[in-house]
Amino acid sequence: MTQEITHQNLIKMQADLKNVAQSNTLRNAVMTNGINAVSQRPEAAVTLDPTYSIDLPTGDVTFQKKSGRCWLFATLNTLRHDFEQKYNVKNFELSQNYLSFWDRIEKANLFYEKILATATKPLTDREVAFTLTGPDFDGGQWDNAVALIQKYGLVPKTAMPETYNSELTTEFNSTLNLKLRTDAIQLRQLVADGADAATIAQTRTAFLSEVYRLSVYAFGTPVETFDFEYRDDDKSYHLDQALTPMTFYQKYFDRNFDDYITVVSSPQSSKQYQQLYSLESQNTVVEGHPMRLLNLAPNRLKELAIEALQNKETIWFGNDVLADLDRPKGWLDRNLYDYSSLFDIDLTMPKDQRLDYRQGVVSHAMTLTGVNLVEGQPTKWKVENTWSDKVGTKGYFSMSDAWFDDYVYEVVVKKASLTTEEQALLNQNPVALAPWDALQ
Repeated sequence: MTQEITHQNLIKMQADLKNVAQSNTLRNAVMTNGINAVSQRPEAAVTLDPTYSIDLPTGDVTFQKKSGRCWLFATLNTLRHDFEQKYNVKNFELSQNYLSFWDRIEKANLFYEKILATATKPLTDREVAFTLTGPDFDGGQWDNAVALIQKYGLVPKTAMPETYNSELTTEFNSTLNLKLRTDAIQLRQLVADGADAATIAQTRTAFLSEVYRLSVYAFGTPVETFDFEYRDDDKSYHLDQALTPMTFYQKYFDRNFDDYITVVSSPQSSKQYQQLYSLESQNTVVEGHPMRLLNLAPNRLKELAIEALQNKETIWFGNDVLADLDRPKGWLDRNLYDYSSLFDIDLTMPKDQRLDYRQGVVSHAMTLTGVNLVEGQPTKWKVENTWSDKVGTKGYFSMSDAWFDDYVYEVVVKKASLTTEEQALLNQNPVALAPWDALQ
């Protein structure tokens, strides 16, 4: 059934607007100041005061610049906080660029894997179209970072600092994706022509070598050996020579990533609580650390996060940061803006429908570093963001507990924190989620 917009429809719309009380005043206010400024509730200033009963010492924030590497920054932030406490060093930083380099190589390899696996399917097939939509990108998940670290190790930022392209990824993304889509044409054609496996493998390897060359030009040659020197907070000088990325990781970081699990809380009817899920399409390192998601009730996400903070561990968490956000002030609050009252339109949507209808997405990763507990219950959370110290309170955001309810989708916690029954769920055969699932 089709329905065009007629002249009579327009007359009705105009008449409806005239019947809205103070419509001219509201129009002027919104046009001049913007939707958020006009609809913001002043009570947020009290709710989000940056004072917390549990506040871990974490130092200066990092800055991802104009890149989508929040997931990687958040992972490395949890590790650098461990290092700072263990070795008495303030504001130590690991190289995001080093892992970004290998991330691009691994994602290109995965792209070739997917293209060859679906080479006999038409371009209109949903999986093929989804793969071609984003061949290589700088977003990711905690499990992706873990897979990279376990395979390539770590280096301090001084050993492989940022470059123009690591801080501003748009140009590289565009160039690399053009190259990968060009390669996809040739790989699919080889399969269509009945080329033998050796020819296809040789071609694919040559393509990957070209991706390596592009990446070296953009990010630099990945460091293989380096000397590590630092001065601790007692002014003592330390020098450790001839380290490799793997020996550095193994020597200075004792966090066993296999002891952790990503816990999500999705109320969608398509998912069940107390169920383990997998996102095979997001296993960006082929044969690397797999992506596993344990879906638990919302209150368990909070309980597990609080327990970790009480044990002095910072927490990687995935969220929808652009929802109900005041970026300059660093405020995250479900009740921050009253859009419905401003426009006299019901603009509320429950969490399950936001995910189902793609209003809600896991768009960002940050680090929980504190929480305010009143009679044992959380009222607000301290969040370490990676958008520089020019926003929020020197880069830290204040998140209301109500915002946690609506927009926090996943937290990474120790498996040992789970109940015996929850730990048993980790032995399930995970239910595979589609590549385009809302939690991807």
